[in-house]
Amino acid sequence: MRDTLQQGRILAPPLPSTFSGLMEMYEANYIHIRKLCGAKESMPAVAVSRISMGLDLYLQVLEQTKYTTTIALTYYFADSESGFLAYPDLKIRIYFDALQAEVMSLSYRRQNPNFTAFKHEMYPSLMKRWRMNRFLYKWLSFCDRQGHSFQANEKSRQNHLLTENVEIPLQGSAASSTIV
Repeated sequence: MRDTLQQGRILAPPLPSTFSGLMEMYEANYIHIRKLCGAKESMPAVAVSRISMGLDLYLQVLEQTKYTTTIALTYYFADSESGFLAYPDLKIRIYFDALQAEVMSLSYRRQNPNFTAFKHEMYPSLMKRWRMNRFLYKWLSFCDRQGHSFQANEKSRQNHLLTENVEIPLQGSAASSTIV
């Protein structure tokens, strides 16, 4: 870890050294996702969580099977080059039978050519997965503290939930909230 700090990259301890440590991170992410999105049956297909003094958080169900659901979770920023920039743009698979959630992919636009946080060839698979899922854990904690929720019945939150005719900026069309 000392080498990591000396190179200017800071990771929050503890660093994983085992597969079981990564599985614990998946379990913690599952708990946060369930708090944010609720049960599988009540999760909207497309939704926006709006809070005052914060960014809109977008949720889209990409795939749903008997035991898993894959979602996209992001903020959208105005961008002069492409119109909108989805950042962070995470694809997350939720395993309802195993009670785990993991980051399947993380897309980002690099501004700094020296930025190597998630570069595939630089880190072994375990470390790369740990970093992406540690990011998800921290981000979901932040979203929870801000008051985001995709649960329609969540009256204790200070957010406004949109589930009908939600415009996904990079797709250019309104999406329905019906899960097929």
